[in-house]
Amino acid sequence: MSQENKHMQRILLIDDELQILESCQSCLNTSGFKDVITVSDSRSVMALLAREEVAIIVMDLRMPHLSGHELLPLIVAQFPQIPVIIATASNDVDTAVSCIREGAFDYLVKPIEVKRLVTSVRKALELRSLSSELSVLKEYMFTDRLDHPEAFQTIVTGNKSMRAIFQYLEVISGTRQPVMITGETGTGKELIAKAIHNLSGCTGEYVALNAAGLDDNMFSDTLFGHRKGAFTGADQARDGLITRASGGTLFLDEIGDLNEMSQVKLLRLLQEQEYYPVGSDFIKKSEARIVLATNRDLLDLIKQGKFRNDLYYRLCGHKVHLPPLRERMDDIPVLLDHFLAASAACLGKKKPTPPSGLAVLLALYHFPGNVRELEALVYDAVLRHTGGVLSMDSFRAVIGDERPAPKAGIATDSATDENPLSAIFGHFPTIDEVEEYMIREAMKLSKGNQGMAGKILGMGRQTLNKRLKIRPVGAG
Repeated sequence: MSQENKHMQRILLIDDELQILESCQSCLNTSGFKDVITVSDSRSVMALLAREEVAIIVMDLRMPHLSGHELLPLIVAQFPQIPVIIATASNDVDTAVSCIREGAFDYLVKPIEVKRLVTSVRKALELRSLSSELSVLKEYMFTDRLDHPEAFQTIVTGNKSMRAIFQYLEVISGTRQPVMITGETGTGKELIAKAIHNLSGCTGEYVALNAAGLDDNMFSDTLFGHRKGAFTGADQARDGLITRASGGTLFLDEIGDLNEMSQVKLLRLLQEQEYYPVGSDFIKKSEARIVLATNRDLLDLIKQGKFRNDLYYRLCGHKVHLPPLRERMDDIPVLLDHFLAASAACLGKKKPTPPSGLAVLLALYHFPGNVRELEALVYDAVLRHTGGVLSMDSFRAVIGDERPAPKAGIATDSATDENPLSAIFGHFPTIDEVEEYMIREAMKLSKGNQGMAGKILGMGRQTLNKRLKIRPVGAG
């Protein structure tokens, strides 16, 4: 992990009153901010910032030697990336507002309320994190960097969209913000979650929980654990998965299936990093990085009143959408080769030779089950294989000889770049489809004049007339 990421949470407190420094440091530590340093002599601040990484600063305005008024413009000029929160007496609010105009992020009124301090610090950290990520992401995109390809070795792809996702994950992996992964079933959401964990540098475990079908009691007990006697049969206290994932990553899959009460508890966990074990009145702090996934349309669920709006927007800080296989058809040959080798190794067989037309046949299929479905198809074919060239019969049994009806709006940037016809038809068209399209466009250009349309198409009027009789095409 980079030096920047290591100190992304470091908070610097500046105040000449030691009691206030100790109190604020203790409050922040209790709230989960472990990397908090203090300075009581404002004259040493600039030297400290020059030699150490600091994420945010909380600074008193009235200090001897070098006041907050004098220190603020120096910090803003030399370290503009560091958000500064000003602390001031109640009768100095106008001065504090003036400091905001000069570049301060926020201000706190003394005596400082714990909740207000924690909220302001958390918002400042989020701002710093997002600003840093944006800067690094620009560099990645311009240079096409990928520093840790080994983290993605389980994800077989050569697709440009997938590479862009890998670059984004490298940028955000060092932060502690939750990551939301969306995509259809079978697109590889859990593989992405594991890659995030591997990139993060977390020393704790990777722990997964599928929330589908869990009622609130099961969700709460599995995730948060319970105290002894919390319910009938709870003969002893038990830690939940959130405790097991401490210092690591908790992956929550299918969160679109959570009920209202479970969503409220998840929101608290994401916002405050706090939770209650079942039957307990004592709050526990979470030290797990949380990654979430769903194959459902959360905005549609919000409209139906089945998903909380505030939870959705809490999840949108870092969002990754995995494209379906039909939008990364260039990956089919490499995936086919990979799954042939993996299936053969699993079954103790020699890797079969695929027929030349297999990749073409697969490219015509829309794969509702995505990569997972392709893997299952290949495994089944290899299981049936007895020798020689791999049979296409098991593939045809699923795909069929008929071309599937194209799904509207499928054309993608990559399809447009490599197959211009895909941008027009939404799929790679047949010769009949191309001919019908060209005749229709020529008839439009000639405003229904068959002679002129024939010249545009490079064919005689009689030939065009015969084609129109076989396949009538309207001029509108």
